[in-house]
Amino acid sequence: MRHVLAAVLAAVSLPSIAGAQTAAPPASAPAPRQSEIGAAIVGDMDGLMALYRDLHANPELSGQEVNTAGKLARRLRAMKFDVTEKVGGTGVVAVMKNGSGPVLLIRADMDGLPVTEQTGLAFASKVRAKTAEGVDTGVMHACGHDTHMTAFIETAKLLSARKDQWKGTLVMILQPAEETGKGARAMLEDGLYNRFPRPTHAIAFHDAANLEAGKIGYTPGYALANVDSVDIVVKGVGGHGAYPQATKDPIVLGARIVTTLQTLVSREQDPQDPAVVTVGSFQAGTKHNIIPDEAKLQLTVRSYSDETRAKLIKGIERIARGEAIAAGIPDDRMPAVSVQDEFTPSTYNPPEFAEKMAAVLRGHFPQGQVVKTPAVMGGEDFGRYYRADKSIASFIFWVGGVPADQMAKAAAGQLSLPSLHSPFWAPEADKVVASASEAMTVLALDILKRD
Repeated sequence: MRHVLAAVLAAVSLPSIAGAQTAAPPASAPAPRQSEIGAAIVGDMDGLMALYRDLHANPELSGQEVNTAGKLARRLRAMKFDVTEKVGGTGVVAVMKNGSGPVLLIRADMDGLPVTEQTGLAFASKVRAKTAEGVDTGVMHACGHDTHMTAFIETAKLLSARKDQWKGTLVMILQPAEETGKGARAMLEDGLYNRFPRPTHAIAFHDAANLEAGKIGYTPGYALANVDSVDIVVKGVGGHGAYPQATKDPIVLGARIVTTLQTLVSREQDPQDPAVVTVGSFQAGTKHNIIPDEAKLQLTVRSYSDETRAKLIKGIERIARGEAIAAGIPDDRMPAVSVQDEFTPSTYNPPEFAEKMAAVLRGHFPQGQVVKTPAVMGGEDFGRYYRADKSIASFIFWVGGVPADQMAKAAAGQLSLPSLHSPFWAPEADKVVASASEAMTVLALDILKRD
């Protein structure tokens, strides 16, 4: 972060400093013009990076974002927003009314992950906490939510200072528990659309671990997936490993289930409709010579459409039961399949609105900075705000966080990039914050533009 200004200049399209010291570029290739919004962000960057480092060093787990919510709520109140705390748990809703017009929801998520940081940053998190299950763990903003919150605060500042350029209502929300898939649902169930102005539009961004820092990516249509956590308890009849004929081995049955589950995607799913069924955990047994009574499987299941989601879950139930019948398991010992409440619905960008927002961004940023990106199988509960009312024009976009030199090395096969949720993920935060806050402000001013 020592070269914050230089990094930001690249992110917000400032004229070349080197060019200012040498001959002016030829008329055929003029230096890009710095936007007024970009200049304001540069002026704010020292303070923004101080906020980012504080958020990064002090993460809180899902549903525990008390200090994070409090410090950001105080900033929003200082900007003259009408602020309500403890919405859906630790959520914050900040409203600014500025005449009649559209109602724009802008969202950032606050929670960190149960990951022990290994980035080596001077301000790396040393926080430890207990999960809801009572597990002691390191805590880290391994998904970049600290950049989300920092850009959110700058966007709020930029818009509150430019009320003469827009009209309508801003509803800016700081959401808890995105990582568990519970935060958006909790805020909606706590009256987000009833207690506060109901949005006509909603926007958000997410940092990206596969895009060059400062680049903006967007995806029309399905952008992120349905994410289900499925548990299978495979029941057998335990006994001595020397006498397998007297048992019904749940480990062998579990292995059969794992193998057959692969056919759900490879042989039952339309190849043009992506799906994932991954068995992430297989636990059984305590000793070499004991056949256990049961085995436990944990699955992550991903899809885009609700129809595909239902088909996959039913297929899992059918395969588990069918393999148990083939293994001679009695009816009262059939596998138990349960879908966990920790469900994240797919995120959909209505295509026409997504292309419109992309056109606004392309018209503002230099050529090549805004790119169309493919959908991913990751999950993000921002999609719930659109699902709760499909009349809302909703748009989530990506902002790259990978330094340019690392992208080049990765492209040359010389470097393996860390992913989101990695203990090594450290985005080039100044560029993420600069591009994201400029992009969200530009989009907000377009959505809420004065006639």
